[in-house]
Amino acid sequence: MNDQTKPHHMIQAPSGAGITAGYMPGFGNDFETEALPGALPDGMNSPQKCNYGLYGEQLSGTAFTDTRPERTWCYRIRPSVKHSHRYNRIDLPHWVSAPHVIDDVTSLGQYRWDPVPHSDVPLTWLTGMRTMTTAGDVNTQTGMASHIYLVTESMKDAYFYSADSELLVVPQEGRLRFCTELGIIDLEPKEIAILPRGLLYRVEVLEGPARGFVCENYGQKFELPGRGPIGANCMANPRDFKTPVAAFEDRDAPSTVTIKWCGQFHETHIGHSPLDVVAWHGNYAPLKYDLRTYCPVGAVLFDHPDPSIFTVLTAPSGQPGVANIDFVLFRERWMVAENTFRPPWYHKNIMSELMGNIYGQYDAKPKGFIPGGMSLHNMMLPHGPDKNAFESASNADLDAVKLDNTMSFMFETRFPQHLTRFAADEAPLQDDYIDCWGDIEKKFDGTPGKK
Repeated sequence: MNDQTKPHHMIQAPSGAGITAGYMPGFGNDFETEALPGALPDGMNSPQKCNYGLYGEQLSGTAFTDTRPERTWCYRIRPSVKHSHRYNRIDLPHWVSAPHVIDDVTSLGQYRWDPVPHSDVPLTWLTGMRTMTTAGDVNTQTGMASHIYLVTESMKDAYFYSADSELLVVPQEGRLRFCTELGIIDLEPKEIAILPRGLLYRVEVLEGPARGFVCENYGQKFELPGRGPIGANCMANPRDFKTPVAAFEDRDAPSTVTIKWCGQFHETHIGHSPLDVVAWHGNYAPLKYDLRTYCPVGAVLFDHPDPSIFTVLTAPSGQPGVANIDFVLFRERWMVAENTFRPPWYHKNIMSELMGNIYGQYDAKPKGFIPGGMSLHNMMLPHGPDKNAFESASNADLDAVKLDNTMSFMFETRFPQHLTRFAADEAPLQDDYIDCWGDIEKKFDGTPGKK
């Protein structure tokens, strides 16, 4: 164990001031880290007595009998049963789960939204979550939901975990700190974080107001995509994923723990901070990733590859080659293909595509797709470039061109995505989006050899 994995980290209550987040590199690694020397037992998981009077406890992210079980052993001041008491059902009306089909809301269509604006109402990570679409069924652990978060205030002596899902967080504005059981993650735009199912944490505002996107994954965990003939390099490299080192709180204070379970929210009250893991080892942990380290792979002669070539992470389904969710990134890159229509082509897809714009301009929609905005093209609905993008790409000089100052992403799923009431009635829907294809002209000319 090197020095990086053994800082003496104790989170300063309650804001985390005075401590710097530290990280360990790698994706899916078996990590070990301790915030006090000797807190980790040597050569075993569950000694009769743990050092410092700690309790040993396992957090399992997969079934025990999985081919490669994902689990983490935690050595904590109190076992988790002390972080749980009687639960009361609470209502977070803007955070909803699948199945969520509203009779008078039509999800069949091509939709686009401007950024959801901030308001004067103070919002935390829980009260500021706004569900846009749901897909699948949270009870059968298939599918997903997409959300916008608006956060202006830190959670004070309040903690949360989801028993339903892992969360993929994509910031667009502001900076957040996730104080988790297993360490601290600081997150800003152009980065993402994954918060595993069952992981308890508190969210603090480092720079606000904060806005971003969340993909809530009900199904199998996100993993790196199979590379096939691409080979071992480029795309997202495992070394660029960062997992936090151990950091803990030893603090008595009236505290609230909220749990999302089968789409419902429940609250319990305890007398201390539950972020009390002094040391841990295992392969089930939160992580962050800098999207600027993603190395795109593309065509170097002709034709535009399928957008799947830009997959950062994938959550598999039971059907080989068909994802429960793909997280796809469209970032700066060179366009060099010869005799080729370079933007994404017109198409229909069995996958449902929800896109978000982090910054800049998306090449297939040069107008109207605003940073912070979203679009939805549901399964088997046609979409593609608007007229201006088509005309520009069809007549451009095909020199090597740097597509610069752009970063958009896609949450793509095998399931149809259903709009929520918020997405249909409250979010700033662009009612005229469907008209962006209205002025596309018929160019057919039956003259032999005519282009």
